[in-house]
Amino acid sequence: MSLPTPHIDANAGAFAKTVLMPGDPLRAKFIAENFLETPKKVNEIRGMLGYTGTYNGTPVSVMGSGMGCPSMGIYSYELFNFYKVDNIIRVGSAGAISMGLELGDVVMGVGACTEGGYTNTFARCPGGFAPTASFDLMLKAWDAAKMNDVKLHAGNLLTTDVFYNDDNVGLNAWMRMGILAVEMEAAALYSNAARAGKNALCICTISDKVFDRDKKMSAKERETSFTNMINMALSML
Repeated sequence: MSLPTPHIDANAGAFAKTVLMPGDPLRAKFIAENFLETPKKVNEIRGMLGYTGTYNGTPVSVMGSGMGCPSMGIYSYELFNFYKVDNIIRVGSAGAISMGLELGDVVMGVGACTEGGYTNTFARCPGGFAPTASFDLMLKAWDAAKMNDVKLHAGNLLTTDVFYNDDNVGLNAWMRMGILAVEMEAAALYSNAARAGKNALCICTISDKVFDRDKKMSAKERETSFTNMINMALSML
């Protein structure tokens, strides 16, 4: 396929080998402007902002993924397969399912269970495909968390297509299976990485608690906690 793609208006070589992907394109802009050296905007088509710069001299890109598996599926697929990106690290928020998690904790998705159909239709395996993260990136994340004094929890995430849920019956079942937290993109990211032979990892900050709706971060708490997560992710380079 010739570049640019239908969804990314950038030339070949515009992205670094490692891309950080928050869901919100404005958070991608914030990361680029506050953490990267000499950031350059490389994509703005459909409002999905992407930037490339350096961090301590190492090239790195940051770009929004949008919300949900379909959006993450498109952008991560094109980055892996058309722009030759090797590593995508999702940096986002998640709702705690595990009772052992507190607001501001950071979770690392070793695997991503899902209620959606993305993994079934994409992988076309005769059984159920289990999307998992790159072991190499998990090791780097673990070391980076220690270096940045970030409390990191490793385990399975739940990738869901439903943000507003009328009851928690299903989530109770996931909790009994040891799921740490719920988010909306990891399963698609991990599936695309597996198919392309590339590396992916989802790191999320706990911003609310599923079984205690009164427990949620303020805007200021989000800013501080997300900054800790971004510093950790960039330390993986």
